[in-house]
Amino acid sequence: MHMFRNDYSEGAAPQILEALTRTNEEQCVGYTEGDPHCERARELIRAACGREDVDVEFCIGGTSANIVGVTGMLRDWEGVICTKDAHINVHETGSIAACGRTILPTRDADGFLSPEEAERVWASQTMTGRHMTRPAGIYITNATEFGGVWDRERFDAICNWAHGHGLFVYVDGARMAVALTSEGCDLTLPHLAERADAFYLGGTKNGMLFGEAMVIANPRLRESFPFLVKERGGLMAKGRLLGVQFEAAFEQPADGGEALYWRLARGANDCALRLRDGMNALGFESYLPANTNQQFFVVSPEVGRRFEDAAGCETFAKLPDGRLVIRFVTSWATRPEHVDELLDFAATLA
Repeated sequence: MHMFRNDYSEGAAPQILEALTRTNEEQCVGYTEGDPHCERARELIRAACGREDVDVEFCIGGTSANIVGVTGMLRDWEGVICTKDAHINVHETGSIAACGRTILPTRDADGFLSPEEAERVWASQTMTGRHMTRPAGIYITNATEFGGVWDRERFDAICNWAHGHGLFVYVDGARMAVALTSEGCDLTLPHLAERADAFYLGGTKNGMLFGEAMVIANPRLRESFPFLVKERGGLMAKGRLLGVQFEAAFEQPADGGEALYWRLARGANDCALRLRDGMNALGFESYLPANTNQQFFVVSPEVGRRFEDAAGCETFAKLPDGRLVIRFVTSWATRPEHVDELLDFAATLA
């Protein structure tokens, strides 16, 4: 059976591989600096963002991008506010702390950072002046760790709160593509680029072999970010490989259709909704509303084990009543027939 463990197990989408093969013997300047593919990719990403004044830096993966993004916003005595389930708080092996920066988690439980909880943390951290870590930025994820999508109203509310307190806004975009192409999403990339100080567009989880594109909008951050990519070990000598992939992903098709980056994400989302609706029809309970390629269901431990053995899903949480929250993830490589095979199996457990 097709595995639904994550969205990066497969290699790369055929169009990405074709671009890498076609350019394989080219000789370019190293480190993403001045080679034609990286420069073209930067142009395309700026156009997609609707801003010619943003810098674009390439990182090798999500953890590398988050280290550069978060530490680039903070000084030694400053911290970043995020939800308790944020990737930088639970899944990146203390990388932010290892760089001498502090994570300040809220009590938000649905994956969304709320102004109310951010305010509570802000107030608690600033009540004694220089004796406590001072918040200087917020970290949010789109899509969230639970597959939720930021809409424009919610996004503007947290940006307004952060900027009203003089804090930077950083967005982890490992799954930005599926978020912005999800059903009913009214948040656009140009609007996000207008409000966030820095964010990245994930490639690793959207059909590329590896790589993320960091977009730096705030002029105060532009000087430090290129140096941090190198200092933190994230600058590839063969940087053109990143440029080639993002160039292929964002190049506008001759027929005027949608760029590959968004088409791959829509395919993953379509399969995820097919999975969600099919599971719900069989009586399986969704954990939280999700319109992206991550789908979560509440099941018994025995059913969870059967799904994990058959389809590679992961246990994401254990509820107080002993039931499990399991996660299925679709990708560019998932096909409707893969979902139908899973649903046939699920019918035997319903």
